[in-house]
Amino acid sequence: MGCPEKKHVEDYQNLFNRVRLSLGSDAKTDQTTPQRIVAFANGAPDLDLPALLFDFGRYLLISSSRPGSQPANLQGIWNPFTRPPWWSNYTVNINTEMNYWPAEPCRLGECHEPLFTMLEEIQEQGRSIAKNNYGCRGWVLHHQTDLFRNAHPRGYHATAHKGSARWAMWPMGGVWFCCHLWEHVLHTGDTTFLRERAWPLMKGAAEFLCDWLVRDAAGHWVTCPSTSPENDFVTEDGTKHAVSIASTMDMGLIRQHFSNCIAACERLDADRVFANELREKLDLLFPWQIGHHGQLQEWYKDWDRPEDKHRHVSHLFALHPGHLITENTPELFAAARRTLDMRGDGGTGWSKCWKINFWARLLEGNRAWTLLRTALSPVPPTTPVSYEDGGGIYPNLFCACPPMQIDGNFGLTAGIVEMLLQSHEINAEGTRVIRLLPAIPDEWREGSFDGLCARGGLVLSAKWEHGKVTEAHATALHDQRIELVMNGARRPADLSARRPTPLHSTNYN
Repeated sequence: MGCPEKKHVEDYQNLFNRVRLSLGSDAKTDQTTPQRIVAFANGAPDLDLPALLFDFGRYLLISSSRPGSQPANLQGIWNPFTRPPWWSNYTVNINTEMNYWPAEPCRLGECHEPLFTMLEEIQEQGRSIAKNNYGCRGWVLHHQTDLFRNAHPRGYHATAHKGSARWAMWPMGGVWFCCHLWEHVLHTGDTTFLRERAWPLMKGAAEFLCDWLVRDAAGHWVTCPSTSPENDFVTEDGTKHAVSIASTMDMGLIRQHFSNCIAACERLDADRVFANELREKLDLLFPWQIGHHGQLQEWYKDWDRPEDKHRHVSHLFALHPGHLITENTPELFAAARRTLDMRGDGGTGWSKCWKINFWARLLEGNRAWTLLRTALSPVPPTTPVSYEDGGGIYPNLFCACPPMQIDGNFGLTAGIVEMLLQSHEINAEGTRVIRLLPAIPDEWREGSFDGLCARGGLVLSAKWEHGKVTEAHATALHDQRIELVMNGARRPADLSARRPTPLHSTNYN
């Protein structure tokens, strides 16, 4: 028998070594990791620490989600309790999705496989519930599932909130998961996967939505009932509620999913009639609303409150991980920023890591860095639960919700990627936009990355000094033209399939 530790190292490094990141070496190498966390929180320079957390997130995903295993749950696979927090289930109104944000950009597509298998297994019960509970085609998944692939509504069982609609009434889990299927296609170009596995699931989720939508008084397609996960609102008469119609998260998810499905039909040259049905629905969906505070409205009416600091910011789904709010939609872009300013920088560990991704998508690297530093605040293992504030990391680098929740680790890794590389935009000519160093903070003066993956099937590397790219290369799966945004300039670049192409920095200064 071989040494288990050696086999483990050899196994994970086959995936781990695909990507490398350096943010400059200024660590105090004589300190332990817990000492470094405390020193960093007190202002000591240590850019190796966020790079270490980036690598740690990749290691955790490699170790907890591989073909043939279960997907990573709220604790990954690291749970010492008979009755674990949240039962070590899959909470799918944000947390499980966060676990897989780093999979494709960090070239860990194999680690996505257990999630895709789980969706295929959930679909069976999801079809039954869609038909029997709602009279709809397709399949549905609510806010939580488990090893038994439950798809039905499940209330939160704490005494004060048993059966609350804030958790139980949210039939959008399958829709969000289908975005992961499409992300896999965008990053890998795997048309066989799209045809044989992704499209049947994507189409089924879209069929449910088509039947679930109803018309409001103005003739718009809306969801009803509708919630914004785990939050509530106060109406004009001062009463608090959780259920409305057409929450912005619902509308964002539906817009993104219908758009993805239409693109999938075009790529497969199939299901034209169904694609037309989706286009008709998409044109008449309830539109985005900007409230009187200048914020992207969370609710059907302008009920947002500046004092609301809730950990969920679900209505910004279209900013991240969705692709619908970008610089190309300047009013919505500004409204998303205002929403984040109103919500504040507090929250649980995973919430702070979610906000890192938001600020990166808003191209504000210093603000993302502020959140990242806060997300690395030291948390003693004995810290009591605080759902609205108090997140950080434990001495062993696990993210503190608190208690431990691994989605924060994965969200942090994904956020660092978003600061270094973005590929979610399509320009007016239909060309994919690749941004190098779109949101690096001033403190990341020099560094390099190698092996990150962009949508369109691109593998990229870059080096930078004084915040400017000095060298970059791209290798594409197929011939394509991109629009490259680098060092403050935009240029088209033509890439040949599987041929490393230098992206000359001299043209972008």
